[in-house]
Amino acid sequence: MKPRAWNAGQLIELSGYFWKTGTLHAGVKLDIFTIIGDRRMGAAEIARKLDGSVKGVERLLNALTAMDLLEKTDDGYANLASVKALLSKDSNAYIGHIILHHHHLVPSWAQLDQAVRSGNPIRTRASFSDEQWRKSFLMGMFNLAMGLAPLIVAVVDLSGCRHLLDLGGGPGTYAIHFCRHNPGLEATVFDLPTTRPFAEKTIAAFNLTQRIRFMEGDYLNDEINGRYDAIWLSHILHAEGPRQCQALIGKAVNALEPGGAIFVHDFFLNDRLDGPLFPALFSLNMLLGTDYGQSYCEGQVVDMLTNAGLREVQRIPVTLPNDSGIITGVV
Repeated sequence: MKPRAWNAGQLIELSGYFWKTGTLHAGVKLDIFTIIGDRRMGAAEIARKLDGSVKGVERLLNALTAMDLLEKTDDGYANLASVKALLSKDSNAYIGHIILHHHHLVPSWAQLDQAVRSGNPIRTRASFSDEQWRKSFLMGMFNLAMGLAPLIVAVVDLSGCRHLLDLGGGPGTYAIHFCRHNPGLEATVFDLPTTRPFAEKTIAAFNLTQRIRFMEGDYLNDEINGRYDAIWLSHILHAEGPRQCQALIGKAVNALEPGGAIFVHDFFLNDRLDGPLFPALFSLNMLLGTDYGQSYCEGQVVDMLTNAGLREVQRIPVTLPNDSGIITGVV
């Protein structure tokens, strides 16, 4: 591919793009889109509801309008239907949790140069060390998985499985969708004790409490109890180093019934590790927040599964957002 020819304007625009990001984050953090709802409101009224400055609120509203996130007339500001569906808390499609999770990452990204120089993480608190961070992270994962899961369950064949383990499953979104797609399937979500309230609330909301249970544990340090026909590992390998990943996969293999399968879902780099863009950027995010986490290429994950004794290791042919993919193997 021919290298891109950049000009000064394009680079300056790229450099200042975080202004747009900050504006979106402020709108979500202040709950602007929920406050407006189905009405048309003036800046002064919105400021009163926020107990905020009219000057500041009006400037934010005008910027959100300039970004095509709000509509402005002489009568005030109104939501666009497509934006309200995603950014109002009154909507079942609300994705504000993942946006707030991104907001919590901003201070560490501002210090990326220090992390690159030292090779060590910058973030002083993890997603699970603060209640608000934990909620944004877990429900942000729910936001993302709700969009991905319907695509995934259509291509991951669990027709012969009776019991699925969703390892590091967070709020249990994938377990929920796999069970909905496979009527005879039961599932166990294995994650930290702090995750239990979010998972059980989410599972109950889908009326699947009788088929999905939560098991507390640390997948790196605790044993995996029970036997399973399939184990789903979604976006957990990238948080660990190669040695921990290999040990985790080995532990999962030991919990499989004969003929059982492992499915690894993650952001995969190409074999040169220089693309696609999102996995490459995500690897920097792991540098900022973990000691050993990184994005892996397909070949590295295939080797991990093969080294653990799995056979028929292959990538499932499916196109997913942010260049995530699924690699599977059979014990």
